[in-house]
Amino acid sequence: MNQYIKQETFLIPGSSGRNMLADLTFDSRNREAPLVIFAHGFKGFKDWGTHNLVAHYFAEQGFRFLKFNFSHNGTTPEHPLDFVDLEAFSDNTFSIELEDLKLVIDFATNGANFMPVKTVSLIGHSMGGGISIIKTAEDARVAKLVTWASVADFHNLWPKEAEAQWRLTNVLHFPNSRTNQQMPVKATLLDDLDQNAKRLNILLAAAAIKQPWLLIHGDADPTVNVSHALELNRKQPKSDLVIAPRANHTFNSNHPYLDASLPASLEQVCEVSVGFLKEKAAYF
Repeated sequence: MNQYIKQETFLIPGSSGRNMLADLTFDSRNREAPLVIFAHGFKGFKDWGTHNLVAHYFAEQGFRFLKFNFSHNGTTPEHPLDFVDLEAFSDNTFSIELEDLKLVIDFATNGANFMPVKTVSLIGHSMGGGISIIKTAEDARVAKLVTWASVADFHNLWPKEAEAQWRLTNVLHFPNSRTNQQMPVKATLLDDLDQNAKRLNILLAAAAIKQPWLLIHGDADPTVNVSHALELNRKQPKSDLVIAPRANHTFNSNHPYLDASLPASLEQVCEVSVGFLKEKAAYF
């Protein structure tokens, strides 16, 4: 490992007064490097699987990489690797996550915490991709956007036929195959989608994006079909679309991830993303 790559940890006040644990990975010789903010997906967290290796990769390539746990993702600052707060998880909504991402951007740009920046680039994975698309459309502080395996519609995260029962019982449980937990989500999430239908329409936001945008999606993604990327690209034809061959939803990474190097597919994804952020042409 590069001896100059360091990581600092922060607590960022999030939505509803819940603190968000965050960390900044950077090259100590380049403390004013451009800043990338990473938004994790549904049932994800900042230290999942390969995320620290990804942060290290970006730091070696000349970026500061800030990743964080959404305030209601089910982890706590004291237990960042485990879903110990299912009450918070059950209260989560997409509007809460948008507020969280705004607060993280505020934290990065206000100059009080570390070498400040005026603009940031966003990388969002899966559900975090949808959140990042909306935030990019509405926040001029986002200079560039990269989405990895992003959803084009938040409704993709559950079966449509489950919604009637969900509303009736006020809760739907999402199984976590890794932890064997049944993770509850209240029907307030559906209410949020209904009450903020225009703002939470990812395709509508995609069409409004003016910033440079790179979409990357695996052609073997069983969780979010590659058709989502094609639809997003159609809505915003100025975006760049790269299809990762033989890549699943996490670009062939997993949790826990014990290898010292990135999976080949994810390393290619990182390489293409860095090239885009550096305004260099790079393709598989």
